[in-house]
Amino acid sequence: MSTMQAVQTKSPSFEEVVHGRRSVRHYDPTFKISKEEMTELLTEALRAPSSSNLQPWRLLVIDSPELKQKLLPIAFNQQQVADASAVIAVLGDVESYKLADTIYNRAYEAGHMSAETKDAFIANTTKNYGSLPPEIARKIVYTDGGLISMQIMLSAKARGYDTVPMGGYNPQQFTEAFGIGERYVPIMLIAIGKASQEGHSSVRLTVDEVVRWNEFDF
Repeated sequence: MSTMQAVQTKSPSFEEVVHGRRSVRHYDPTFKISKEEMTELLTEALRAPSSSNLQPWRLLVIDSPELKQKLLPIAFNQQQVADASAVIAVLGDVESYKLADTIYNRAYEAGHMSAETKDAFIANTTKNYGSLPPEIARKIVYTDGGLISMQIMLSAKARGYDTVPMGGYNPQQFTEAFGIGERYVPIMLIAIGKASQEGHSSVRLTVDEVVRWNEFDF
């Protein structure tokens, strides 16, 4: 099957994307998402919000058959790792503040802030985030990593692809096997590809069951 095969001819509505997304664990192993389309998909996902816009996520796209086989036992032999087009490892950079210069200078050059604001943001962000206790820094990148993970899955579904977020893997073995440095925190794996079986339908609690207005009286 061609890697350039068009999956969608018409963009689905947001409602169709949200209601159509499923956690899919059975994939067509012959289907391959091209690097070009994966890049477009991830470019959309990078629009996710983050603390102080530091964008601490780092993504490792594993689409080599050999490397997926290497990952398979680390992910407890879940077959979607081998059969999906790719597995995206979402990691958090606890030293993302070191890119504050790059981020805020680009914002200044794009006309989004004044030079004075840019300089203040760089100084304050570098100081504040650089002195965070490790547990707080990790909490921030976990939160931001969750935001981009959901964005990846919605962007994938909008393109006709399927995903499943995976917490079932050995993070220590993963970082060792793929040479991940200590500044990067494994957050989750996301298998992505074309389903060979539809994901199971599921139910959700209602708004009345999980939401309160003004008074938290659960």
